[in-house]
Amino acid sequence: MSEINKVLCGVILPLFLLGAGLFFAIKLKFFYIFKPIKAIKSMVGCRGGFSSLCVALAGTLGVGNIVGVASAILGGGYGSIFWMWVSAIFSMSLKYAEVVLAMKHRKIKSGKYYGGAPYYIYEGFLKKCGKKASFILASAFAVLCTINSLTTGNLVQANAISGIFKIPKFILGLLFTTFAVLVVCRGIKRISKFTSVLIPVLSVFYICICTIILIKNISSVPYAFKVIFESAFNLKSASFGVLGFGISRAIRYGISRGLLSNEAGSGTAPCAHASSNAENAHSQGCLGIFEVFFDTIVLCTLTALVIIISGVFSSENAMDLVLDSFELNLGSIGRYGVLISCLLFSFATVITQYFYGKESLSFISRSKIFKIAFTVLFFLVTFVSFLIPMSVMWEIADLVLAIMTIFNLACLLLLHKQI
Repeated sequence: MSEINKVLCGVILPLFLLGAGLFFAIKLKFFYIFKPIKAIKSMVGCRGGFSSLCVALAGTLGVGNIVGVASAILGGGYGSIFWMWVSAIFSMSLKYAEVVLAMKHRKIKSGKYYGGAPYYIYEGFLKKCGKKASFILASAFAVLCTINSLTTGNLVQANAISGIFKIPKFILGLLFTTFAVLVVCRGIKRISKFTSVLIPVLSVFYICICTIILIKNISSVPYAFKVIFESAFNLKSASFGVLGFGISRAIRYGISRGLLSNEAGSGTAPCAHASSNAENAHSQGCLGIFEVFFDTIVLCTLTALVIIISGVFSSENAMDLVLDSFELNLGSIGRYGVLISCLLFSFATVITQYFYGKESLSFISRSKIFKIAFTVLFFLVTFVSFLIPMSVMWEIADLVLAIMTIFNLACLLLLHKQI
């Protein structure tokens, strides 16, 4: 699996992600960069879109913003952060594209909107491929999205926090799973209300502790940015290959962890945005752009800067690296602040990814048996994730997310005229 990921995540995915991102950015005339005020006004004026944005953020804000950043640094060096930024800039156009498509093809039932990538894939290819072929394509993606909700959105999230508290993993897993079930059993409205409160409060809290550390070490911040840029283009490593070992690793880990963080282009978040009560697809798309900006440019950068200025590399474990970095600067407050943030971010991601998986499965069949079976499987995986080793989790997550992202990007490119 590791060798497959080296090719898929190290070559194919970066080319697809950056190529498709550049294509849509050019088509959209980089409006979110050259006309940020208009984009912000469209975002602010999006009535009914805030709750769906919080759901989407809950689905992406998680260990990718904290542990994923540390994992990228350990795997690809400081230069990985630069490539996370690059992927984020181009991913903004991809997020806009998939959100707009989801809004155009969403459905309504009993006054509630629903939809997502399987729906725009099915309707988008109806005329070109016919009902049967379109349904097969859309169903294939729905299956991938369901698997992703079980792996990236569940296994990785739950497993990452399984060993960070001095509580038996069995008990922690049982408590975590029980609370998650209690939230999701009330449906999307409960998830929406829960995330609308949790995500803003949790984000402000995490930003505050990071800002305190950066202010405390303000003289080291320029150095942190310097090493990020220098490591992104390691000329010494480049002499050993076409791209260079250092550069290729930085690109692979930076882009794959950036993708794990914001999931732009992967086709997951459109499910949340399609449930919005907003009427304007463009405004909702601008909220999607903000989602990527806040997720990767803001939160991931703050995490990276704290790790770099701390200079703590006593462990090869990503979670330990983060905890040691925050504890070095703020003592027990920093350590437990990160622990609480990781726990709640992971919890929000798990309940949102359950919604994504259930909605994707509903495209194939709305049978209650399917829903019950998925629910049982999903939360069984959540509980088991606390008891199994972490070693293969990132490899599984990278593989599944890479395949579905390439699939979705191909569909977005073929349907670009609708955007």
